[in-house]
Amino acid sequence: MNPVLSVTLLLTEGRCGAGLQVASTQKVTSLTACLEDQSLRLDCRHENTTTLPIQFQFSLTRDAKKHVLLGTIGVPEHTYRSRTNLTYRNTLKVLYLSGFSSRDEGLYACELHLPGQLHVSQKNISVLRDKLVKCRGTCLLAQDASWLLLLLLSLPLLQAMDFVSL
Repeated sequence: MNPVLSVTLLLTEGRCGAGLQVASTQKVTSLTACLEDQSLRLDCRHENTTTLPIQFQFSLTRDAKKHVLLGTIGVPEHTYRSRTNLTYRNTLKVLYLSGFSSRDEGLYACELHLPGQLHVSQKNISVLRDKLVKCRGTCLLAQDASWLLLLLLSLPLLQAMDFVSL
């Protein structure tokens, strides 16, 4: 077979078949839990190697029954809708469950997958109210240092305009 034709067929299969989907599989890298005021905070960190929308779901398994808390995969249960709040960035989804009590203890999960894929990436964490640690402050330097770089680059301009004197 002609080498150019082989490469063309390989690229075509990658576009239409499972080859491309496997290359862009999303993976949950960690799931952590802590107590912030009276809310449970779940931090779901994940890879993001695609521009496609990532479908996700936070759930709680208690007494062998799975309860969907929030997400784009399943339908959240009515009892949790008013108690949940989500913030997210490119590689982090943070779920807040307000009024966290011992009734909310159980196995929490964060699931991710891309539309059209069968593979689901998931991490679980067992949460007991007595064992939860208090959430620590977020280190802005570790999260996103672009603001610090902008400040450092702006110092000479601020000095020239007499806004800052060092």
